[in-house]
Amino acid sequence: MALPKPVRSLAAGVAALALATVLAGCSASSDAAPVDTSKPVSGGTLTYLEQQAHTNLYPPAGGFYPNGGILNQITDKLTYQDPETLKIEPWLAESWTSNPSLTEYTFKLRSGVTFSDGTPVDAAAVARNFDTYGLGNKALNQPVSEVINNYDHSEVIDSLTVKFHFKKSSPGFLQGTATIGSGIVSTSTLDRNFDDLGNAKNIIGSGPFTVASEVLGKEVVLNARADYNWGPKTAEHQGRAYLDSVKIVVTPEDSVRTGSLLAGQGDLIRQVQAYDEKQVEANGFKISAPGTRGVNDSIVFRPDNALVADVRVRQALLKATDRAEIVETIFSENYPAATSVLSKEAIGYVDLSAKLGHDPDKAKELLDDAGWKPGADGIRSKDGKKLSLTIYESLPQPQNKAVLQLVAQQWEKIGVRLNILAGDSGSKTVDSLDPEKTPVAVAMVGRADPDVIKSQFYPKNRDALLQKGGSSQKVKSFVDQKLNALLEAETSRTDPAQRLKDVADVQSHLIDQALVIPIFEEPQVFAAAPYLQGLGFEAVGRPSLYGVWLAKH
Repeated sequence: MALPKPVRSLAAGVAALALATVLAGCSASSDAAPVDTSKPVSGGTLTYLEQQAHTNLYPPAGGFYPNGGILNQITDKLTYQDPETLKIEPWLAESWTSNPSLTEYTFKLRSGVTFSDGTPVDAAAVARNFDTYGLGNKALNQPVSEVINNYDHSEVIDSLTVKFHFKKSSPGFLQGTATIGSGIVSTSTLDRNFDDLGNAKNIIGSGPFTVASEVLGKEVVLNARADYNWGPKTAEHQGRAYLDSVKIVVTPEDSVRTGSLLAGQGDLIRQVQAYDEKQVEANGFKISAPGTRGVNDSIVFRPDNALVADVRVRQALLKATDRAEIVETIFSENYPAATSVLSKEAIGYVDLSAKLGHDPDKAKELLDDAGWKPGADGIRSKDGKKLSLTIYESLPQPQNKAVLQLVAQQWEKIGVRLNILAGDSGSKTVDSLDPEKTPVAVAMVGRADPDVIKSQFYPKNRDALLQKGGSSQKVKSFVDQKLNALLEAETSRTDPAQRLKDVADVQSHLIDQALVIPIFEEPQVFAAAPYLQGLGFEAVGRPSLYGVWLAKH
């Protein structure tokens, strides 16, 4: 079957009308005379069109980009990670120390910082945050953060000094304090049940913006905090945000989102599809595509499903997958073909491209050796079972349906059927946790630290491989003890070189066992109006609107 071509018609003016009543008066048209962009100006409302609604704003849930896009404006972190150098710098903490074994970290906080409800950001509040993120709170259904490993407890030394203790070395903790999952919130926020934190108005942070209003699933309005004066010390802008407010409008349709930007009904959009990039730039709009520096957009296997339990089957599907064809057919130069489990920009990346070559003849040979023989319809079978796999479309990943359709075509050539189910199915969440129903799945996660690989694959974190069968009620056997030992070692090393070797070994193991098929390095692609200035991004591509100004005439 032929792969459907992506819809390329923007229909900018028509599409913009769909949002006209929502966006009227929020943005100025960009087709007038040039304006002075050399000097920041204060005031105005930024209209930001987001592809998906946020789900929950408990900071450790900030890995979902719509969640993180809000949290990055309303919360601050103890430390700041420079998005270019990846160096960890002061923010709410003005200094820190650690012991040689990396089992204790002590932070000295800035004075005078307050949450938007007026309560102080002091050692007691920071301690409460990390006790919650490090240990979870079962009574309030608040889960443990995936960016904090080996946590034991906090200790308040004085009003501005807090020490954190770990059960064993935790080399990733310092960087973890700079991530979106470690945004500092008030104790009143942490007193709420996890389910209550889906309401943006319930999140009290110390960031440059506060939540003014919300229409659940449709819109969030943020207002600048007048007394904000504690951005990262190295930030070019200091003091109150330039903008008066930010209006985040959920706009799922790609053509509507992009067309509204071009028609002057929006100032900034996230998730510009690759086929729209050239037309956006041709109209004078700016494309930004920061990388996510983590686990690449991939297909992962669940070996507790008998169809993919044999490593030869997984290796065959890896060799049947043509990354170059996928990238060249569907994407732009902003989406490099994957050369390992991790992005080339990730800390600890190793080039495994030699193991990822496209070789359909070898794939067929592996399936023959594994006992899977082609049937009359071309699909292989064994012991009366078809080699037919099911996967769910992942809505957050760019053009994921088109990607999976092309993968299905590639696999069909070697006699394997891939059934693609809609990503908005009500049963997706449940089915995705059961390897009997989903032997393959889409995976990706961003973080600028080696611990990102543990976040994705460790059984107590995201558990992408569904070790021990996930939620299936059947007796299961797959546990990758070698993988788990490597992940545990990596997150407790004091020797940086040995830690990177562990990460390299994890990547090689995942590819050698064909547990992962890396496809492309996923960016976050934004488009901005020509008059929007000062847009920044944190280390893995979430927007920072603190220094943004609208240079309108």
